[in-house]
Amino acid sequence: MANEQEKEAAGRAAAKLVRDGEVVGLGTGSTAYFAVVALGERVKAGLKMVGIPTSVQTGELARAVGIRLTTLDEHPEIDITIDGADEVDPKLNLIKGGGGALLREKVIATASKKMVVVADSGKIVSVLGKFPLPVEVISFARTVVEKKIVSLGASPKLRTQPDGSAYITDNGNQILDCSFGKIADPAALALTLSNTPGIVEHGLFIGLAKLALVGRGDRVEELRP
Repeated sequence: MANEQEKEAAGRAAAKLVRDGEVVGLGTGSTAYFAVVALGERVKAGLKMVGIPTSVQTGELARAVGIRLTTLDEHPEIDITIDGADEVDPKLNLIKGGGGALLREKVIATASKKMVVVADSGKIVSVLGKFPLPVEVISFARTVVEKKIVSLGASPKLRTQPDGSAYITDNGNQILDCSFGKIADPAALALTLSNTPGIVEHGLFIGLAKLALVGRGDRVEELRP
């Protein structure tokens, strides 16, 4: 319960950062959920904004709470993005993708003037890697990519649905959850994965977050890189 309270506190604090007339990237996941709900409340109270969701699920939530949606075609530059993370290190490097939306999340983050991360205190780590790193792959290349990831010292596992079938992203791809253990050099690993054919995107977000709002007990802490 305390975990949920920290998530809600962080999400609501981030929603307060949005200003009238802004284009807002809407993240995916359990903490970003609270930010979207809080933004919906602000819209009902008169805030003028448009949102670009990072997943089908977030788009449905945003519409349900009254947020007007747009696209990157209409607004290729985003003022602020609010999104969660599975892990956050002291430099605000992130592991993301536990919710399966890493590709769209990274596109939105890189198109944003400012990315704000929202998290509960359990997501803060000294070194990335305890959480398995999501890697989105095209199914055609999965076996080859798995071999490459094993050669890098990780154990890849295909993400599956409850019925045992492969989990499919909003973009029609599969996800390998890769247990690397402690990632000593996240930037170097990110580059290696980005340069591997068959990998569409990976969940290492390096140097993208400008601010983290972290729920810790009954307060929200601000962390900067």
